[in-house]
Amino acid sequence: MTRIGIILGSTRPHRNGEQVAGWVHDTASRRTDAEFELIDLRDHPLPHLDEPLGAMHGHYQHVHTRAWATRIASFDGFVMVTPEYNRSTSGVLTNALDHLYPEWQNKAAGFVSYGGAGGARAAEQLRLICGALHMAAVSQQVTLSLTTEFENYTTLEPAAHSALDTLLDQIVAWSTALAPLRDASRAVV
Repeated sequence: MTRIGIILGSTRPHRNGEQVAGWVHDTASRRTDAEFELIDLRDHPLPHLDEPLGAMHGHYQHVHTRAWATRIASFDGFVMVTPEYNRSTSGVLTNALDHLYPEWQNKAAGFVSYGGAGGARAAEQLRLICGALHMAAVSQQVTLSLTTEFENYTTLEPAAHSALDTLLDQIVAWSTALAPLRDASRAVV
């Protein structure tokens, strides 16, 4: 069965992302075409790029990096839940992506963002990063405005979002379609 990780890309205290990731996971869990699992970056504290070799080699020396690599390698695609900080994604999510390279390749990525402008600029930054990691970013994204989809900027009250269902459809389809490429790259290693 196709496995999709839902990455919660914020570790701030009182983060809105926990509600957003929970909403995505609850919606996704009703599906039968894939398994969905929440990945909270708080559970994977990664120092800032402390590996002696670049991630492209896939030779990790630190226990925390090897554990992160094992976790990410077990998934076929990802939905990244990202806040928008200063017109970009969070540093902790960028750091988590930068720690690895081969584990991300040939996997689908989709984005659920939130912020003043719905987090759209954070999702656009992630599209560039994912492209460099040889991930296929799906076209559908979900943007949640802090002013219209959060009561008092803190409590998520999303409108009906067919966009989330479409995003999940695309993630499952693309993750499935990319399976032969992942299988071929594993055979080379």
